[in-house]
Amino acid sequence: MPRPTARVLTLLELLQSGGTRTVAELADRLGVEGRTVRRYVDQLLDLDVPVVSVRGRYGGYRLGPGYRLPPLMFSDDEALAVLLGLVAGRRAGLTTTEHTAAETASAKIRRVLPKSIAHRLDALLEALAFTNQPGAFDTPDAEVLLTLADAVRYRRPVSIRYTDRDGRHSERTLHAYGIVAHAGRWYVTGEDPRIGEDRTFRLDRIAAARTLPGSFEAPDGPGPAQRVLSAFATAKYRHEVTVRIHGTVGHIRAHLPATVATLEEEHEPMSGEEPSTERWLRVELRAERLDWLPAVLASLDRPFVIERPDELRNLVTALADRLTSYARQV
Repeated sequence: MPRPTARVLTLLELLQSGGTRTVAELADRLGVEGRTVRRYVDQLLDLDVPVVSVRGRYGGYRLGPGYRLPPLMFSDDEALAVLLGLVAGRRAGLTTTEHTAAETASAKIRRVLPKSIAHRLDALLEALAFTNQPGAFDTPDAEVLLTLADAVRYRRPVSIRYTDRDGRHSERTLHAYGIVAHAGRWYVTGEDPRIGEDRTFRLDRIAAARTLPGSFEAPDGPGPAQRVLSAFATAKYRHEVTVRIHGTVGHIRAHLPATVATLEEEHEPMSGEEPSTERWLRVELRAERLDWLPAVLASLDRPFVIERPDELRNLVTALADRLTSYARQV
């Protein structure tokens, strides 16, 4: 049960939100009786907080005008929401000056937070990475996100309860390398020590996370964001597709980004060859459905050869026949 001092501070927070609050409403929010609310109001008055009593049928309490707010008081969820909003805004280029206001605002907020919360949020900001497609993010579970951030920062194993896309539940142990924000979702990437392979998990499918004893060494090589993108491109799906396309890396990537496909040059570039030079590139991807690919290949407007599967070749032929029939219509 919260201590009386904590309830007094909660009462102040409720009054700071504006408007008049009835005694019944405040008592319900604080979990106390009406007379206890009045006692808490007296304590605020003793601290020179100008609480005004409003009489009448819709009366209650409100803060007097011109009251200067005390230092910020955030819960974990509130502090997380504010700081992530500032970080995402900075990432999206929503700045007002050369030295972004978001950075100075983040620093001010961290300075007035309780040390325990500030410490955990610093761990999160250190562990967080963005891809080039940040998107508008879902709201993550604060406790899961902060626990994983601590695990990343201090290289501690973490146990997670996970539900996969087929609805199967499992408990996994993970050596988490980093937390990545990509295309509107949050992911954690790391090694599953039981099988010795990298895994990527969606945070919204993690029901709980807890830190385990021990430690691990961070691997060399690609950063967390690149690991997540590679995981997407190599994930197991129903169809495995290989297409050779004659074009530039930039042109192909504009239609088939790294989250969708991997690119491999068939031959080493000649000495002095410009990146904009068109050449044959092998494109590999995995997909649950193929019906979207013919239109993408057509939009490339470059020569291509489908190596597999035959089903894709049939779909491309069918699209070409339909387009030809449409063009012949009067």
